[in-house]
Amino acid sequence: MDTPDKSWVLITGASSGFGEEFARQYAAQGHSLVLVARRLDRLQKLAVELRQQFHIEVVVEQVDLSDIAAVIRLHQRLHARGLEIDILINNAGHGLQGPFADAPLDAVLSMVQLDVASLTAVTHVFAQSMRMRKRGKILLVASLLAYQVVENLAVYSAAKAYVLRLAEALHRELKRDGITVTALCPGMSDTGFAQAAQQKLTTLLRRVMMKPAPVVRAGIRALRAGRVSVVPGWANKAIVIFTWATPRWLHQAVMSQTMNG
Repeated sequence: MDTPDKSWVLITGASSGFGEEFARQYAAQGHSLVLVARRLDRLQKLAVELRQQFHIEVVVEQVDLSDIAAVIRLHQRLHARGLEIDILINNAGHGLQGPFADAPLDAVLSMVQLDVASLTAVTHVFAQSMRMRKRGKILLVASLLAYQVVENLAVYSAAKAYVLRLAEALHRELKRDGITVTALCPGMSDTGFAQAAQQKLTTLLRRVMMKPAPVVRAGIRALRAGRVSVVPGWANKAIVIFTWATPRWLHQAVMSQTMNG
């Protein structure tokens, strides 16, 4: 397991969307996988498919990542089995579109719990193990909205801004310990996230929507290259440049119209 293509990759939110695509692409490279999500049936189906197609080891872990104690137990179980995670894809997340004050408080706080607290906990426990071995790679999945202030996506965009800033700080902080930390900031993508988040798909959003495969490839390449962050897709890169180059009132108005119609 000490050759690069046989190292263990842990992927959270692996039952669908980007997580499933990360599993497929890393499996194609010959990596052993730990797939983590709540939906056990989907994880098991994916694991069987990847074992048969790529002849790799796949470990399935049904975990509610919003439970911090469950995150700690996951790390302990893997350590007890001698599974040392070389690459962590911290992908699990949840979004919800709509007016902030109209949303149930439980729904708002569950978003913060998964997107901020749980992501931080997963990163912390596995970074500690990587630091002891003086090697490792961590990819934090943020969002293009991390660069924006977006009406009706206030909590989600704020949570993803946290993920981006955390990755940027840890990129420098953990580099001295042999650990690479990279933020992946995808724009609108065809992952099923929009439906789960009750997000309105405007005409412009449909036009710039990316498939999961090129987004994941961009993330894997950036992590391998040791980059601090990556925004996949030329249209998404243009949005970031537009944000940097214009006053807040202008790009916030444009993004509000883009995201809400």
